[in-house]
Amino acid sequence: MINIKKFVKNAIIEDNGRGDLFFDIAPKGRFSAKVIAKDDGVLAGVVYAKALSKTEKFDCKFLIKDGQEVKKGDVIAELEGKASTLLSSERTFLNLLQHASGIATSASKYAKLLEGSGVILLDTRKTRPQLRDFEKYASRVGGAINHRLGLDDCLMLKDTHLKTITDLKEFVKKARKRISWVTKIEIECETFDQVVEAMEAGGDIIMCDNMSPEQIKDVSNYRDENYPHVMLEASGNITDETISSYLNSGVNAISSGSIIHQATWLDFSMKFD
Repeated sequence: MINIKKFVKNAIIEDNGRGDLFFDIAPKGRFSAKVIAKDDGVLAGVVYAKALSKTEKFDCKFLIKDGQEVKKGDVIAELEGKASTLLSSERTFLNLLQHASGIATSASKYAKLLEGSGVILLDTRKTRPQLRDFEKYASRVGGAINHRLGLDDCLMLKDTHLKTITDLKEFVKKARKRISWVTKIEIECETFDQVVEAMEAGGDIIMCDNMSPEQIKDVSNYRDENYPHVMLEASGNITDETISSYLNSGVNAISSGSIIHQATWLDFSMKFD
């Protein structure tokens, strides 16, 4: 919770600058307000919004929880506090909810398409700088599972890494001696031959990058016959329109960066009573 408190405080400082010019001349007394949804979607950002209300010292009661659906016109939260505090916090409070809810709504759309398939939805590291924890939190609320949070989570050898490696088997052998025993090695492959090499080298996870469902089925059959412990991940330009075609390909997971970087914010507003 410490990082969230620091995050929301910095967000307030960014918006207030040297100080809200309305603050010192604001009417005295306590006022009440409501946050109202102007779009349909999945709510996220509640954890951050509550942290903001505590930091700025105004009362905040959410009527809808993280992960629940909202409809246009729904009252999301009821607020009470000094006019100066509510108004200086308004934009940051709404931005947190709108941004997070947009991602959660996007992730939920994809996650629902995978329900019952046994295939999990993963997000990626395609996040805005300094916003990774926040955006991946919103992705989780929507039903995705976080892929790597950073370069220290898993050793992933992408096409750019592989261009620097002359002997993949020897490299993986060396890596095993340097990384934690519980840390996995994932290798990106674009062809069946690359898959064979990566599995022989000792990869734990194979990312089938920009492969068709038919190509991945061939990879899956080879995996099942020779390296059944290896996990398969499908990635690369998979949209909500094409994702269903991958469900019977034998993959364990499907990753999509677009659930975060292509998400559209939901629209919420604050109205004083």
